[in-house]
This record gives sequence, C-alpha cells and structure tokens, in this order.
Amino acid sequence: MGNIPVILLAAGSSSRMGQPKQLLPWGEKTLIEHQLSVLMQLGTPVIVVLGAYSEQVWPVIEHYPVTVAVNYNWESGMGSSVACGITKQEQTKTESKGALITLVDQPLISADHYHSLLETFEPGNQQIIASTSDEGWIGVPALFDKCYFGELKNLQGEKGAKTLIQQYPNLIKTLACSEIINDIDTLETYQKLYIKYLKSTP
Repeated sequence: MGNIPVILLAAGSSSRMGQPKQLLPWGEKTLIEHQLSVLMQLGTPVIVVLGAYSEQVWPVIEHYPVTVAVNYNWESGMGSSVACGITKQEQTKTESKGALITLVDQPLISADHYHSLLETFEPGNQQIIASTSDEGWIGVPALFDKCYFGELKNLQGEKGAKTLIQQYPNLIKTLACSEIINDIDTLETYQKLYIKYLKSTP
C-alpha cells in the first residue's frame, strides 16, 4: 500500500481549547506523536499538514519519517488544509492511486481501522471509502481515489473532504468505526477520550 499516502491534517488553531491540541499529552507522547506512531504502522508515506502553531509543532515531529506541508492559509478553514496536503503529494512526484485523509484529533482510531480502509480500497473504481459511527455519522478517516485529487485541491474555507462524501453518495463505501471516530474540540472532550484511551491501554 505504499502508493496510498496518508494526509494527516494538523493545521487548526484549537480555538475552543485555548492551547494547541496537537501538543496535548497523550500517554507518554503528544497527541500528534501518538497519531504518527499509529500511522507509521501502515507502511505508507505520511504527509502532515501544519498551520497554526507550526513553529511549535514541527520541532516535536521532525525526527519522524514524514513529509511536512505548512498551510499558510489555515485560517480559511479545513478545506485549504486538504488542498495543501494533496498539492504536497503531487509535488513529491510519487505516483499514488489515492490518498487517505485523517485528523490529528481522532486519537482512538487504531491501525487496524486504517488497514481496513486500505484493504477495502479498489484503485481505479472512483471509490471513496469513509468511516461511519454508530450514530450514522460519515466522514474521515476516508480514502479517496486519485480521480478526486482535482476536486480536493480546489476545496476552500470550512468545506473539507466531507463535501465530496456528500456529493457522491453512490460511490461511497463505509466502514464502521463505532464511537472512536469522535474528535477533540474541547478540554472536556479531550479528558473523556483520554480516560477511555487509558482504560483500553494494557
């Protein structure tokens, strides 16, 4: 699966957190290091999109074998970060059959779920493999065939990759991700997910 890069979106300002969520403690690492340690298990290239706090976050991850892209337009919303990640992938001149897009603040998602997304993907069939929660929420982590790269590069503002998921319902395959798809927007959510993580860790 080396030709399916992962694009980890970590550019947000964490406005409701009051501090960089990328650097929140998670086990013995920061949140972004935890995510990278999970993604490193996939054996596929990883592109990290930074934006807000990039000068603080980059030194923390510089020893990881990843490609870093800085979205200087991060304030415009997640769409620009998706576009930045896809553009960076194309600049690497490495042929890819698709891209797996995920968020820095979904720390309960396991390597097994990412593997399932990769294994379900059938290149060249215009597929979008998305994650779904028990409540029926559908979104990222999601794997997009390369035929969508043009549209992903044109995303702007707050409209992220979920825009395409909503636009092509007949081309979507979904994989159950239970409640672990939840992301972190507030300190309260962070504390709840961290407790859940500690209980699940041997």
